[in-house]
Amino acid sequence: MSDRKVVLAYEDVGFGDELPELVPDVSMATIRRFGATTGMTYWRFTDHERARASGLPGAIVPGIMSQGILVSLIHRWAPEATVHKIDTIFRAPVLVDSQPICRGVVTDMDDENRRVELDLTVSNEEGETRVLGTALVEL
Repeated sequence: MSDRKVVLAYEDVGFGDELPELVPDVSMATIRRFGATTGMTYWRFTDHERARASGLPGAIVPGIMSQGILVSLIHRWAPEATVHKIDTIFRAPVLVDSQPICRGVVTDMDDENRRVELDLTVSNEEGETRVLGTALVEL
């Protein structure tokens, strides 16, 4: 096995190409590590019972972490890519200790600037879209 990085070139990408799916680790342990690192230790992210008592379906994944997971989806697909912009809409919470699936698809290509636009989603186990967005990526 080689240690060489696979570089995805703009010429290797086509309109409609799908990024490999990602099932991120959103376990309570991971959320707590993220919270300790970012200072986001709020109960709505780290305590299922308290979150439910306040009307949430359980502890939720911080939105900024969901965005970071989507950026990791992009970098797994194209490790050398530059993400110029990511824009997300949070339709419903992603629950801690769930198994969300992240997907992406190439929806536009700019040959002059070697940039692609991606549509991105985070869905729950039932296939419901929880987070959706777009990213502008240079290859």
